[in-house]
This record gives sequence, structure tokens and C-alpha cells, in this order.
Amino acid sequence: METTARLLELQELDLAIDRLASRRRTIDEGQALMSARADADAAEHELGELRLRFDELDRDAGRFEHEIDSLDQKATAEQRRMSDGSVANARELEAIGREVQNLLRRKTDREDELLALMELREQLQQQASGLEARATELRAQVDLVATESGGELAQVQADLERKLAERAALAPAIDPDLLELYEDLRVHKRGVGAAALVDGVCQGCHEKLSSVERDRLKHGEGVKRCEYCRRILVL
Repeated sequence: METTARLLELQELDLAIDRLASRRRTIDEGQALMSARADADAAEHELGELRLRFDELDRDAGRFEHEIDSLDQKATAEQRRMSDGSVANARELEAIGREVQNLLRRKTDREDELLALMELREQLQQQASGLEARATELRAQVDLVATESGGELAQVQADLERKLAERAALAPAIDPDLLELYEDLRVHKRGVGAAALVDGVCQGCHEKLSSVERDRLKHGEGVKRCEYCRRILVL
């Protein structure tokens, strides 16, 4: 196999190595895992906020129930005073009657508020049930992504080591000066230092070379290079 053909094979190996190294970095950084964890954490945070809201509603419900019971006891006591004969003054009895009505009205208002609060709590409980299921699902997804990432990382590492071994075996068969030029071009040409010339088109920059240039490359000596991107060409 001529040197330039080996160089093209080396280029394919290097591109594969670059892709594998990039994928390894992505897995190492845990981007997919971080995203899954962020989703699960957000759901659990929202659930935590709902639970705090439940505590607040339960405190309000306890306060309403205590106030309703107190108002009921007061109204009962005043009604007893009206009926047990301990109060004989008509004006005082009238005042007590008004107080009883006021206490009963306040009790009804608190009962309505308590009912509205319990209805709200029931709605939030339904929301919390769905959110708990969602949080459980997302946490399971985190575990799945972690397991899959570990398996993929092992496979990527094995593939990378195999490609690096192939490169180490191939590179010595290439002329050192040509290899040095290729390595330098890879740094400045987005990882592509050598490209095939197919139907007169450089596969590195995808420009079509003139017929005069193609003829010069075909019959010329030395390293063939694209007139546009200056990459090494393999005819």
C-alpha cells in the first residue's frame, strides 16, 4: 500500500478516535445524567413545596375547627342562659339573642371557610399524587441513565483503545516528513489533514479542482495538495 493511501487510512482512524474521545468526555461529564437528575430534583422540589402547603392548610384547618368549636360552645351557653330563667330582663334577653345570632353567623362563616380550605386541600392532594408518581418515574430514569452511561463508557473506552492501537501500528509505515505535515494540518483544518480526490473534487473542502490542476497533480512529483484548502490529497 503506498504511503498516501496509508495516510488516508490514518485519517479515518484519527476521525474515529476524535469521535470516541468526544463521546467519552460527554459521558464523563455526565450531561445526560445531569439532565435526568435535574428533572427529578425539580419534581421533588415541587412536591416538597406542596407538602409545605399541606402543613399550612392543616394549621389553618385546625385553627378554624378550634374557632368553630369555641363559637358553638359560646352560642350554646348563651342559649342556655336565655332558656333557664336566670335572665328575666327583656332588654338583656334581647341582647343575648342578638349575640347568639352573631355567634352562629360567625360559626357559619368559619364552617364555609373550612369547607373551601378542605376542597382546596383535596385538589392539591390529587396534584401531589400525580407529582409523586412523576418524581418516582424520573428517579427511576436517573438510575437507568446511570447504568446505561456506565455500560456505554466501558464500550467507548474499549473501542478507543482498539483504534489507538491500530493507529500506533499504522503510523510508523508513513514517511515521517509526510506524517509531520499531516499532523500540522490536522491542527489547523478541524482534524482533517488528508482527503481523497474523488471525480476531481477534494473531499476535505468539497471544491472541484480544474482539469489543469488535476493533470498537474496526476503527473507531478512530491506531496499532492488541494489548491483550495491545502490539505494533502490522495488520488
